[in-house]
Formats: sequence, C-alpha cells, structure tokens
Amino acid sequence: MKLVQPKVFMIAETRMIESGMRDWMKHFDAEVWMDQAIGSDAEKVCEAAGRRCYLSFKEGLNANVTRVRKDSEKYHANVLNVKHGSTIEHCTVTFAFENVSRVFTHELVRHRAGCAMSQESLRFVRLTDLKFWMPGIIEEFGEDKALKAAEVFESTVVNLEGVQKELASIFEIDKMTTPEEFATKKKLTSMFRRLAPIGLSTGIVFTANLRAWRHILEMRCSKHAEEEIILVMNQVCEQLKESHPMIFGDFEKDDEGFYTPNYKKV
Repeated sequence: MKLVQPKVFMIAETRMIESGMRDWMKHFDAEVWMDQAIGSDAEKVCEAAGRRCYLSFKEGLNANVTRVRKDSEKYHANVLNVKHGSTIEHCTVTFAFENVSRVFTHELVRHRAGCAMSQESLRFVRLTDLKFWMPGIIEEFGEDKALKAAEVFESTVVNLEGVQKELASIFEIDKMTTPEEFATKKKLTSMFRRLAPIGLSTGIVFTANLRAWRHILEMRCSKHAEEEIILVMNQVCEQLKESHPMIFGDFEKDDEGFYTPNYKKV
C-alpha cells in the first residue's frame, strides 16, 4: 500500500491557426481586430466566434451597431455576465488527473456534455500495489481518532492488496504469456477488480470545452461538493485562471476558501 496525493496536469488546449484567422478577418476587411485582440489562443477564438454573431469586429460592419467593445477583457467580461456561454464552447482544455480515486472519477464522469474522458482500464491493468489518498476530514476529529481511522484504512487496503496477489497466484496468471491467453488474463483481471476498494488510486484524461469547465468548477469547487473533487478542481481552477484569465479570472476564493465566480457588469 502507498499513500498518494492527487495530481493535476494540463496537457492540451485549443490552438488558433493565425493564418486562417487573418484570412477570415480579411474577408470582413477587419484585420484591425487581430491587432487589438489579446489573450490565449482559446480566448481569441472564443472572442472571434462571439463577435461573428453580431459582426462586431469593428464599427460599420453591422448597421445596427454603432459602437463595439475593442477591449478583449471587457468583451469577455460582458459575455460571461450575459451568460452567452455558447461562444466559449468552441475551445477545449485537457487535464490528466493522477492519484485520484474512483470516488473522484465517478463524480467527474457525471459531467458528460461537451466532455471527453479516457480512464485507466482495470480489465487490462492488473492491480498489484494499491495506492490510496487519505481524506483530510479525519484530522478534524482529533489526533487519537485520526490515528485509529488511519490504521483501519491502512489495514483494510493492505488486506485487499493481498487478496489481489492471492487471486493472481491461485489462477497462475503470470504464467499466461501467449497472445492466445491474453483474453483469459483480461477476464481474470476483470474479476479481481471487483474486490478492489472504490478509493483505489487511478488515472483519467478529461477534456471539456471552456463553457463546460466553468460549469464543472461552479459545481465542484463548492463547499457542498465531495472533499477529493474540491481538492482537485481547485487545482484545475488555479491553472485555468492563469492560462485563460479573461474567461476564468472571475473565479475568486470566498471567505471560506472556496472558488466561486464573480460575474461583473461592464
């Protein structure tokens, strides 16, 4: 058994093709917008998508519009304030989560809309050394109870780790080395996982568009969310605030230390 801490890695995001964007702006005779727009590639793509709705790249393109917001920060703030969320669905960010439990992933995969996920398969990956994250709530009940609870957790996980190894030994799974035997090995591995704890450490790659990420953060950074998913999503929020400040910069920590969006009128 090994105690671990959840880790968050931002591994991919939408890239703007600048030549294509410039050609598109030439179509409207609006190259000036390319010189004005600031932010990450994703923020620029989302801004362009939003401005296309109203032809607001510059004055004069839309007869109904006599004034346009030239400031990208104010533009995004207004989009968030009026909840024109469809414009931020055009771009995605991908995170890899490691040392998270299946408690966490069962919560995470409920967010299906606008998301893609690839999780470690325990039909293929045989369990040997079980990794586990210890919830911090045990510390709130005093050192004595925390120590006793930790002993119960550890002894249980160690026992279940032994069960995995014992089952592998009974069926002599390590002797199955041919391609023909792999199907049997996979079926046995799938059987063994039924005796693994839901708190078992695992890994998942998760992609969501920016609108979906805002929804997920609002739901899962809340004090009402599960402890582990708050811990992980706080890290996601901090990384997105840094990489896409105009779309996620309004997430601020409240007096209790939880991130919440602060929609500002502009």
